[in-house]
Amino acid sequence: MSKATPRVTPRERLLVGLDEAIRKVGAQAVLISDLVATRVGINSTDLECLDLLQLAGSTTAGQMSARSGLTTGATTAMIDRLERAGYVRRRRDAADRRVVVVEVLEHCGSHIAPLYQPIQKDLEQLHSRYSNRELAIVVRYLTEALDAGARFAAWLQTQPSQSKHRTRLPHVTRATVGEPAGRRAQEHKRQSGRRKKRAPQESR
Repeated sequence: MSKATPRVTPRERLLVGLDEAIRKVGAQAVLISDLVATRVGINSTDLECLDLLQLAGSTTAGQMSARSGLTTGATTAMIDRLERAGYVRRRRDAADRRVVVVEVLEHCGSHIAPLYQPIQKDLEQLHSRYSNRELAIVVRYLTEALDAGARFAAWLQTQPSQSKHRTRLPHVTRATVGEPAGRRAQEHKRQSGRRKKRAPQESR
C-alpha cells in the first residue's frame, strides 16, 4: 500500500504562496535595481543604499551600516563611491561637530526618479483596489519582515564563507574590456599551449 499524501491545510497553502511571492518580488527587485543602477552609473548595492539614505535622511555611517547590514568597511567604501558620483556628501552634524553625517544631494531624486515613473503608475492603480485597512495590514507585515531581514543580514556578517571551491577568474585589464569573446578565447588557447610546452622542462 502506498502512503497517503499528507493533507495540506489552507493556511499551509497560503504560507507557501506567500513565501514564493516574497522570493519572486525579492528577485525581481534585485534585477530591476541592477537595470536602474547601470543607467545612472553606479552599482546596484550603492543604488539601494542611496534609497535607504533618502528614506532615513541625514545619517551616520554607523547607522547606515546597521540599516543595510553591510560591514563598516563596506559602508565607508559605498559612501565614498556615492560621494565621488555626486549623489551624497559628508558634513559635520550641527548639534555635535564631532559627528559626521551623510546626506543625499537635492538633485539626486530628479536624476533617478523618472526611471521609476512607469512602475509607480502601475502600483498606484494597484493600491486603489485595496482598502485602508488592507493596506495597513500589508504595511505592518512588510515592516516586521524588514526587521527580520535586518537581523538576518547582521547574523550573516558573523558567518564564515561556505565556499570550498573558489573559482580563479582571469585578470581583466582595461584593454580587455569590450574585446570580442572569440579573440579572448583564441589568446587563452595560445597561452595554454605555451604552458603545456614549458611543463616538461619545468619538471626537470
